[in-house]
Amino acid sequence: MSGGSGTRLWPLSTPEAPKQFHALATPNSMIQETAMRVSGDGFLAPVAICGNAHCHLVTTQLGEIDRPPALVVLEPFGRNTAAVAAVAALAGQKIDPEALVLLLPADHVITKPGAFHTAIHQAAEIANERIVTFGIRPTHPETGYGYIEHGGQLADGVYEIERFLEKPDLQKATEYVEGGRHEWNAGIFLFSPRVMLDELAVHAPEVLAATRQAFEKGGRDGVTLLLDKDAFATVPSISVDYAVMEKTKRSAVVPCDIGWADVGGFAELWRLGDKDAAGNHAKGTSILIDAENNLVHNHDGPAIAIIGLSNIMVISTPSGVLVCPLDRAQDVKKAAEAAKLLAQ
Repeated sequence: MSGGSGTRLWPLSTPEAPKQFHALATPNSMIQETAMRVSGDGFLAPVAICGNAHCHLVTTQLGEIDRPPALVVLEPFGRNTAAVAAVAALAGQKIDPEALVLLLPADHVITKPGAFHTAIHQAAEIANERIVTFGIRPTHPETGYGYIEHGGQLADGVYEIERFLEKPDLQKATEYVEGGRHEWNAGIFLFSPRVMLDELAVHAPEVLAATRQAFEKGGRDGVTLLLDKDAFATVPSISVDYAVMEKTKRSAVVPCDIGWADVGGFAELWRLGDKDAAGNHAKGTSILIDAENNLVHNHDGPAIAIIGLSNIMVISTPSGVLVCPLDRAQDVKKAAEAAKLLAQ
């Protein structure tokens, strides 16, 4: 899934080149890292689902790592993740109806790919009959993620889902972590195309019918398929969690520790990044004097110099310059929205 806009990472992430196309935590872009960690024995060529404007970025970046896509499905506009799950199931059914679909965002960090592969293999047999999601064992009481409460064990490392929970306050998040029955909801799924299509037909028939029509009427050109615009416009915009996962009886969760991180903002990027002795994470040309615990990213923008400041971030790109305290990282979205209005 490569449809995110990454507004909390402006001005690095822009509508023309969102965060998944940038090298943030590693030397490769996030979509490249995603494709690389699901390659090798047992994996077919990747399928990318992205916005129409990002087709060239997807094919170019996957080609650079010798992971050319089997198919690139182009959305004329976003319709949330239930539609994406339907597209993934329809594409998987055409490519190999006996294969499982691993549906995962292109903009996440997974630092333990071996543990991720182990979790996938644990889920594989159950995934022939259930939609399996991967719950991240929490390392701290995080209030920015949704949670999954697991129930009884179905197989080794695989559990029933008791319920999905919205982002909690700190007290509730602490209770979740201490209780040991809750995992972060990472939005990663493994399923048989047949099972996902069956459950969409039961719980979100309007999503499936309109998406199927858009898929079947779409224009094919080589490895790209542009979904039919008129049909796709009628797809209800709803997440796969709300449309299917919170309603189906055919779900399961694999709790796992895979070094997962959702790089949703610059504070997370600072936490993940290599730091100097003063706690600064700097990338690109910069000058730091008497500076501590700062995030500095220079991506072909003006030179950055920081003197006597701590706990701030400075992002310099041709699209703009951002200066902000690290503890206000979630407010970057406001700047992105304001920049969009200025550009109109």
